[in-house]
Amino acid sequence: MKKLHLTFFNSEGKKHKMIPRVANENLDATKIQQVMEEISGSALFVKKGVTLFVAPASAKYVETIETELFDTEG
Repeated sequence: MKKLHLTFFNSEGKKHKMIPRVANENLDATKIQQVMEEISGSALFVKKGVTLFVAPASAKYVETIETELFDTEG
């Protein structure tokens, strides 16, 4: 399973990560960067006076591999 990790700079210059619960696993860099620019331009996310997603920093897919050891439900 792949998860999309979007990293932004906040209004204090610190990194802040957004991991959408549902994301297409085949988006290209151009599309992701475009969406990140739209998010950063919205200023919708503010916590304790700090705007969280001010400028895109990076984006990556993180793939998790699960190895089932046993299942008592099946």
